[in-house]
Amino acid sequence: MSETAAVHLVLGDEELLIERAVATVTTEVRATAPDPEAVPVERRRAGEATTAELAEMLSPSLFAEDRLIILESAADAGKEAVTLIGEAAADPPDGVVLVILHSGGGRAKALATTLQKGGARVHHCAKLTKQAERVDFVRGELRAAGVKAGGEVVQELLDAVGSDLRELAAACSQLAADTGGKVDVAAVRRYYSGRAEVSGFDVAELAVVGNRAAAMEALRWADDRGVPHVLLADALADSVHTIARVGSAGRGDPMQLAQQLGMPPWKVKKAKAQARGWSPEKIGSAMRVVATLNADVKGGAADSGYALEQALGRICDLHGGS
Repeated sequence: MSETAAVHLVLGDEELLIERAVATVTTEVRATAPDPEAVPVERRRAGEATTAELAEMLSPSLFAEDRLIILESAADAGKEAVTLIGEAAADPPDGVVLVILHSGGGRAKALATTLQKGGARVHHCAKLTKQAERVDFVRGELRAAGVKAGGEVVQELLDAVGSDLRELAAACSQLAADTGGKVDVAAVRRYYSGRAEVSGFDVAELAVVGNRAAAMEALRWADDRGVPHVLLADALADSVHTIARVGSAGRGDPMQLAQQLGMPPWKVKKAKAQARGWSPEKIGSAMRVVATLNADVKGGAADSGYALEQALGRICDLHGGS
C-alpha cells in the first residue's frame, strides 16, 4: 500500500504534535496510493466504540482495499477492545495502516508498551514541560520556515508568546513570512509587544537578583494567567543552577565559558551579571530550596502556590535584596 509502517503508535497528549503525527501518516499513505483521494479514513474513539464496532473495523476487507484506521483514546479502551487492538496490530489486515492514539497512561496503559514491543512506529507527542524542549521546538519551527535564529531570538519569542505550542508555531510561521526570513529580537518585539504573558523565567530572573516586590508581583500575574506551577519551579531551578555553574567556572570570556559549559553566550553573560551577590554558600542554600520546591509542586505540598511564594521569598532573602 505505502512505504509507511502498517502500525503507528502516536504516544502522548500534546494536541498539536498529535495532529501533525496523524497528518504525516495520512500523507505518507496517500502518497503511494493509486488514487490518493480514494483511500478511506476511518476514525473512532477506542474508549467509546463497542467491541463489535472495533471488530468490524479491524477485520480484513473482502477485497483488501487500502484503508487508514485511526483509533483515538486507546488509553481508555476496555479489556476486550485492548485485546482486539493488540491482535490487529500484531497481524494487520492487508492494505490497512493502523494509527493508535495513546496518552501513555489510563486503564489501558499496558497497551502502549505492547505496541512498542510489537514494532509499531512510535510518534512521540508528550507535552513539552521543560524549557529546553520548548527552545528546541521553536528552533525547529524556525528552521522549517527557513530561518536561522540565535538563542536570544528564541528566548525572546518564548517570553513574548508563551508556552502554547500552537501559538508558538503560528508565531514562527508569521515572523518568517512577514520578515522575509530575517527574524531578530527587534522583529519579535515589534510583532508581539504588549501580548507577552509573564513567563516563569520573568519571575525567576527577578528573584535571583533579590527584587522581592517585583518577583512576587510577577508570580501573581503568572498564576493569574495559568502558568503551571511546575514550569515556574523549573524556571527558578534553571536560573539558580545556571548561576551556580557560571559562578563556579570563574572569570573568563563569555564565548569561551559558553563552549566550556555548553551554554549559549547570551545566557552565560546574563548569569555572570546575576551571580553578583551570590556566595558559594548562598547558592548552595538556594539549590536546596529549588530542590525542595521541585518536590512540593509535584505533589509533595498541600498548596503548591504557597510553596512557590515561600521558595521565592527564601531566594530573595538569600540574595539579600529588597
